[in-house]
Amino acid sequence: MSRMAIGRRVFLGSVGLGAASMALAGCRTASGGSAGGRSQKPNIVFLMADDMGYGDVGCYGATKIPTPNMDALAEQGVRFTDAHAPSAVCTPTRYGVLTGRYCWRSRLKHGVLDGFSPPLIEPERLTVASMLRAQGYATAGVGKWHLGLGWAREGDEVDYAQPIAGGPVELGFDYYFGISASLDFPPYCFIENDRTVGIPNVEKDPYNPQQRKGLMVPGWEDDQVGPTVAAKACAFMEGHVRENPDQPFFLYMPTSAPHRPCVPPDFIKGRSQAGPRGDMVVEVDWALGEVVKTLERLQVADNTLVIVTSDNGARPTCFNGKDYGHKSCGDWRGYKADIWDGGHRVPFIARWPQRIAPGTTSTETICLTDLMATCAAITGTSLPDDAGPDSYNILPALLGEAGGEPIREAVVHHSFDGMFSIRQGRWKLVQGRGSGGFSKPRRVEPKAGEALGQLYDMEADPAEAKNVWLEYPEVVERLTAILDRYIEDGRSRPL
Repeated sequence: MSRMAIGRRVFLGSVGLGAASMALAGCRTASGGSAGGRSQKPNIVFLMADDMGYGDVGCYGATKIPTPNMDALAEQGVRFTDAHAPSAVCTPTRYGVLTGRYCWRSRLKHGVLDGFSPPLIEPERLTVASMLRAQGYATAGVGKWHLGLGWAREGDEVDYAQPIAGGPVELGFDYYFGISASLDFPPYCFIENDRTVGIPNVEKDPYNPQQRKGLMVPGWEDDQVGPTVAAKACAFMEGHVRENPDQPFFLYMPTSAPHRPCVPPDFIKGRSQAGPRGDMVVEVDWALGEVVKTLERLQVADNTLVIVTSDNGARPTCFNGKDYGHKSCGDWRGYKADIWDGGHRVPFIARWPQRIAPGTTSTETICLTDLMATCAAITGTSLPDDAGPDSYNILPALLGEAGGEPIREAVVHHSFDGMFSIRQGRWKLVQGRGSGGFSKPRRVEPKAGEALGQLYDMEADPAEAKNVWLEYPEVVERLTAILDRYIEDGRSRPL
């Protein structure tokens, strides 16, 4: 069978398991049993791409990358134009999504973890998965983790034959399948629940300079990670609906694409006009299509909330340095890692046929940390005071029922090297000069009489071209006070 045919059939061979045998392997029934039927509580699918920018999707302006499935989702649901990741890089956003808490409150103050970092999410902390499991949901995580794992070690060496501690199955997920970090970090292997699938014992020849050196399992193929993850996600849904038709499910699906290495499978190659990276965005869109087709085949699509978004902004070019005339972050200033909006303003599309009006657009300012409070509202539960401190319920915005007042008082952004920004309405304040990320200049020390930071009027100047810090000292003072309060209080969501 050709690799093109393998991809079209949703490749499973690289993990050595058929769809039927893996669907619920290691998947424990959520305590509490039936949730009372899908008419009461919806299924929730949260698909989060890796480094997919605001300008990468057709319904957000992309012309060189076909994204028919994301575009159709927007036509059938709601598209947000002012959605933000809490961080401009990967690990801290994932922490924020699953805990409803800004990651700079954790031990990780800048940068990201690697494939061997210890667990970042505190074992006692409530996650979206553990909260929904307590509400009767079956919970699955399928895709990229990148939040640290407790690898067993003998001295400095990892013992891959031993269980992995501190991972998804200890943080509320009944089932997990995926990779430890980004696809450019070793170890190059899949993890199922708390075990590696095979033993990494072969030195990988990296797609230099796209990957770091390290061990892989024999037969590892980078271009089959995306198709395999899509297969596992669909098989989980198939198996769960067949075995537990009255129990709702939560599927957290963080893809490894379009993050480097840009190695699309054969059946995706050349579909975009934006090079290998553009093809990887097509892979994300294809994976979404597989998920939606599965929901429709199972006849559960009408009462399933599907959200598609990204963990941060995109890089400006493909790994080969070419941009192909494509603007990955649209017209926003900056890119992945930057404090400017290109670093953290992301696509956010949601469909829920029973509740969300089709073809709608929302300008509400939201943050990916809002998933926890929104899921709590959907299931009719209240969050404990110590959970989701930076998570707001955006269900009214999803349903088109938001009133005149903003849902959030403000949103805090955080760059790769730890630069803070706060956005409230039209105003965006950055505590520092420069990008705070990969773009130059990263940091600029102000001279005497110069602005200490950056202030932009995002209505008059969405490109963040004119720094008006010195012109509006009262705005600087007000936004600084709000940020200071958020930091000191340990929360931004009111009790």
